[in-house]
Amino acid sequence: MKTFLTLGLATMLAATASAADHSFDINVSKKGAPIQSTMYGIFFEDINYAADGGLYAEMVKNRSFEFPQNMMGWRTFGNVKVMDDGPFDKNPHYVRLSYAGHPHKHTGIENEGFFGIAVKEGATYRFSVWARCPEGGTSVLNVQLVDNDSMGESQEMAGCNVTIEGKEWKKYTGEIKAKRTQQDLSLRIFLRNVRGQRLAVTDVEHVSLFPTDTWKGRENGMRKDLAQALADLKPGVFRFPGGCIVEGTDLQTRYQWKNSVGPVENRPLNENRWHYTFAHRFYPDYYQSYGLGFFEYFQLCEDFGCEALPVISCGLACQYQNNIKDEKKVHVALEDLDPYIQDALDLIEFANGDVTTTWGKLRADMGHPEPFNLHYLGVGNEQWDEKDNPAFTSRLKKFMDVLSKAHPEIKYIGTTGPDSEGWKFDILQPKMKELGVDLYDEHFYRNEEWFLGKAKDRDGNPLNCGAMRYDSYDRKGPKVFAGEYACHGKGKKWNHFETSLYEAAFMTGFERNADIVHMCTYAPLFAHVKGWQWRPDMIWYDNASMFKTCSYYVQQLYGQYKGTNVLSCSMAQKPIAGQDDQDGLFATACFDSEMNAVIVKVANVSDDDQPVKLNWTGKSKDLKAGFKSAEQITLSATGMNDENSLDDPLKITPKTEIIAADATEFKIPAKSFQVYIFKK
Repeated sequence: MKTFLTLGLATMLAATASAADHSFDINVSKKGAPIQSTMYGIFFEDINYAADGGLYAEMVKNRSFEFPQNMMGWRTFGNVKVMDDGPFDKNPHYVRLSYAGHPHKHTGIENEGFFGIAVKEGATYRFSVWARCPEGGTSVLNVQLVDNDSMGESQEMAGCNVTIEGKEWKKYTGEIKAKRTQQDLSLRIFLRNVRGQRLAVTDVEHVSLFPTDTWKGRENGMRKDLAQALADLKPGVFRFPGGCIVEGTDLQTRYQWKNSVGPVENRPLNENRWHYTFAHRFYPDYYQSYGLGFFEYFQLCEDFGCEALPVISCGLACQYQNNIKDEKKVHVALEDLDPYIQDALDLIEFANGDVTTTWGKLRADMGHPEPFNLHYLGVGNEQWDEKDNPAFTSRLKKFMDVLSKAHPEIKYIGTTGPDSEGWKFDILQPKMKELGVDLYDEHFYRNEEWFLGKAKDRDGNPLNCGAMRYDSYDRKGPKVFAGEYACHGKGKKWNHFETSLYEAAFMTGFERNADIVHMCTYAPLFAHVKGWQWRPDMIWYDNASMFKTCSYYVQQLYGQYKGTNVLSCSMAQKPIAGQDDQDGLFATACFDSEMNAVIVKVANVSDDDQPVKLNWTGKSKDLKAGFKSAEQITLSATGMNDENSLDDPLKITPKTEIIAADATEFKIPAKSFQVYIFKK
């Protein structure tokens, strides 16, 4: 009995000591560094069918017949001929529909959509087409949504008729109302004659189908559920149009913003560098229609109330895919960079210029006479210098010399290359300060150990990783933009809860170092379940529905509760960053002046529940009023490999509960992320 009592007392004392060790000292009196409004944002790249087939609500693939194989995505029947002298100079191809040669034969075309076409019962869809009858007369396009595998009497589910008249090209529209909810449909168009008249030859171009209920109701709009998911993140910055697609596999296929503006029917097709990059996940029909272009990106930034961060080519094609030794063959020589620099100047004019300027007028003609108020511009993506060749920085300097003088009001963003450490990073980081960029873009797709701060190099030396990464950064240099990051599990490269938890733990380091870290964006953003090439990703979808991953909810909690100022938060006078004596705890605190609240974020990556005591410190006048209300938000899962899915989209979601306003002692569940909001 004496032994048991002694052991019991020892256990109690150990538990008490452990609880005491987990005392978080939070100074509510002294506000620290301001947290930038841009701190947590979104990064869009057209990978995984993120634009066409994803956020961009167009439902017709190859709508202007400009794919290298002109009828890719289409089936033809009857008398169909591809022509190349159409009304739009950048999209010259169209199809000519003529008499099939027999009254009981039919002419027409059928589009497969992006992995099929999906509709919802009672919803309406806007069909549009540019068309003419080149020999005169009148024809009817019988437009149908069809189920080719239907066991019903008819394959047609819903449709409309569009009458085409005259020899001149015109835009025609029709509306289709879905009779039921269904996926895997096709869009079929029959050429019909008007009763009593001969069948007229008919030309069709830019065949389009959109839901009428797009985001903000725009005709050339975004898919509503996906855009709403982005808005719900409360982003502070939106980086676009991507990373590697900015560079292109070659410069001819790089993203060119000028091709993405103006009338949508005359925006030229661009080859997406992701359509053939991975032979094991190969999509040879993956192109960019540019329907989602820079005007639409700027509009979305306005919708979300966030800063726009466009990224432009620096004249280097993708260095992963092109040897820098072949510089003269595949990259732009320094002396030939002027057109690329002019593109950057013109972009600023498009975004901010007066309507009397060339590019400001185009913006106004597109329906936005007011400037977009651009404040940031990225030059290059994941470029780097070779040890004997300043391939990137020599080009960046030419951009900076011109841009910073012409537009000192813009903040310019460079890069430290594709790696979070190593020789490329070591070369580039000090050069960013020398070149005078305002921020530099860091990318890191790393494993669990890296995000937890436990990673080592090949020689066994600790890497500068985890939540303490930025504590030692130069405070006088450029600010940091963590432009692409995600935790990639070893052998488990999917969106399971464990890696999302480690991202939450790592992000406490962003907030604690808000004086140096001004932006961060998870990547990639979107993925179609039938068309992905890269994972993990933040939001997944098919043509009818979507789900948000655990990583989405981590980003959302940080974005919604980012605060306005850092508060000192320590344990035994040390940052709470999963250090060896901190039992797997990561924590940070901030003050939110708009909510008049103190916000505490805590991640527990250990296998045990951890007792924590919040010790409010500071001047008594800041404490005596106390808190009037408080809530606790918890993100946790039953198993570390659990993830959300289309079948179970809400399996893992944050849970909110009201707690006592004067509560200071908590038990942080094992393997969980919690946010506490104490309102004054």
